[in-house]
This record gives sequence, structure tokens and C-alpha cells, in this order.
Amino acid sequence: MFRDILLVLVGLVLLTVAADRLVLAAARLAKASGLSPILIGAVVVGLGTSLPEMLVSGLAAARPGGLDLALGNIVGSNVANLALVLGLSVLMSPITGQRFVLRREGSLVMVASLLLALLAWNGRLGLVEGIVLGFGMFVALWLLIAWSRADSRGLEMEELVPAEDFRPGVEVLFGLGSLGLTLLGARFLVVGAESVARELGVSEAVIGLTLVAVGTSLPELATAIAAARRKENDLVLGNVLGSNLFNALAVGGVAGIVGNGALTTSFRGPLVGMVAVTALAGGLAVWGQDRLSRVEGVILLATYPLVLALI
Repeated sequence: MFRDILLVLVGLVLLTVAADRLVLAAARLAKASGLSPILIGAVVVGLGTSLPEMLVSGLAAARPGGLDLALGNIVGSNVANLALVLGLSVLMSPITGQRFVLRREGSLVMVASLLLALLAWNGRLGLVEGIVLGFGMFVALWLLIAWSRADSRGLEMEELVPAEDFRPGVEVLFGLGSLGLTLLGARFLVVGAESVARELGVSEAVIGLTLVAVGTSLPELATAIAAARRKENDLVLGNVLGSNLFNALAVGGVAGIVGNGALTTSFRGPLVGMVAVTALAGGLAVWGQDRLSRVEGVILLATYPLVLALI
């Protein structure tokens, strides 16, 4: 028990320190490269912090009967990213002037979520479905890059000039190292928490539904909190939206390609829950004022236990 608690504490420290350094490196690289912070947040931070979902879902899908765990991890992580990660980030630091991003990139996430739900609706996620999802990921990346270039042309040149002490190579190394430590911290935290939960008599079902899905979302959570603390709102949005895109399309594609195709349980309830949370976040962006307020953060946070209860 002591070893497991120590793992949890070490994991928390690694997550906190490494995520903060990752956000700083990403923000400086975005400023120096002329790419929009949304693109850096989505591609570098969002996709990078989704590696746990890729590893867990890919390895699970390759095992006989493991496709259910893989899809459950994808769906659970996407719900956690929007309800917990975005909700908590907005609660800490309201996001202003970014609703057009939520409408544009958020629409892309909505399409990706619907595509995954439609393909898995009949209880199958095989090779054909995996290829379709993988192709969708390439299309999504192309759109993100095109939108980033359009956004960058609207910036003033002085906004793109990095600080005098900026060294691209050093920032890339620090960023990659911080990403690795963030993933390692999440792994320590999940392993320790799972062991503590089992010793306390918590069921495997509860562990899988909460710790696996939320645990693989810990890098997104730590990075989003660090970005919110630094008022890097673009990186918060890019992190969450990019992670959900990657989960639904890339991770879902890998699970479909390496899995046996057949789901042993119905995922219609969880898939509906994922699409509903995505639609709620999009609705808050479309119908609200030019900000995501703390009230909306509370609404997003409140949806998480409701979705868990429904699925």
C-alpha cells in the first residue's frame, strides 16, 4: 500500500511540473514558428498527450475480446476531456474571445464523434471502419493546418517574433522531454491508484470505467490546468479538441485495424453519451456570449457523473 501511495504522489509531481514546462515550450514554439497556438495545442500537445489512449486501446484491441476495452477507453476519455478537462480549465480561467475556434474546430470534433458512433453503432469496428477513421484523421489534420495558416496571416509580425533568449532546438528538446515525463507521471498515478483501489475492494468494473478512462486523460488534464494557469487559452482548446480528434479518428482507426472487429457488448449508450457531451460543449460555444464562463465550466463538470450514470 505504501509503495502504491508513493507512486501516486510521484505521478502527481511529475504531471504538475512536466505539464507546466510542456505548455511553456509549446507556447514559445508557436510564437516563433508563426503557427497558431491552436494548431500547436492540437497537433503537438493534444495528439502527444493522447499517447496513453493510443497505447491502451491499441494493445487492448489486439487481444482476443479486448476491442470492448479499447472502444470504452476512447469513449470514456473523450467524455472526460470535454466534461472534466475543459470544464475544470474554464472554472479556473474563463476563456474569452475564442468561440469562433470552438465553433470551427469544435464542429470538426463533432463530425469525428458522430463518425465513430455511426461506424460502431451496429456492434462492429473492423478493418474497413478503421481505414475510414484513419482517412478521416488525415483530412482533419489537413484542415487544421489550413486554418492555422489563415489565422497566422491575420497576426501582426511583431507578435511572431520570439524572445531574444529563445532557442528552437532547446525548446523542442524540453518539450519532448516534458511530454515524456507527463506520460510517465500519468502512468505512475494510474498504476498506483489501481492498486490502492483493488486493496480497498473496489470492483474491476468501477476501476475500468473511471481509472482507465480518466487515467489516460490525466496528461490532457495536467496540461490544460497548466495552460489555464498561464492564461494560454488557445493551448487549452487545442489540447482538448486535438485530443478528442485523435482519440475518435486515429485511436479508433488503430483499434479497428488491429482488433477482431466484433464488439461483445452494446456501446450505443456510451456512444450517445459521448456525442451528447460534444454537442453540449458546442452548444455552449454557439449560443453564449464571446466567452466560456465559470458557470459553463460548472455545467460541463456536472455532466460527467450524469453521463456515467446513463451509461
